[in-house]
Amino acid sequence: MSTIDTQSLMLQMRSLAAQAASQPGKVDNSVAESGETQTDKFADLLSQSVNAVNTEQHKSADMKAAFERGDLDVELSEVMLQAQKASLSFQAMTQVRNKLTEAYKDIMNMPI
Repeated sequence: MSTIDTQSLMLQMRSLAAQAASQPGKVDNSVAESGETQTDKFADLLSQSVNAVNTEQHKSADMKAAFERGDLDVELSEVMLQAQKASLSFQAMTQVRNKLTEAYKDIMNMPI
């Protein structure tokens, strides 16, 4: 059985936050070289995000099922943590969807 190291989780989260903060306006000049348009990149990013949320959901369901079966390698704290990760990723994806829908409606209502 493995235990959850909260200190390492916090360190990972802080390092990711620092990484994100240090690259706020990063410009990607590889569009001309690769021939991939911004729309293609956005679609790929969105697809990857949906797949990541789906993976988290499946991982959570698998861990719950293993715990219910009485698997000794799965602890309740791990199951709960994974369930929270899955829930949080789904909520974040829902918020992104809502913002995209709102932006689309705003653009469609703009006068020509």
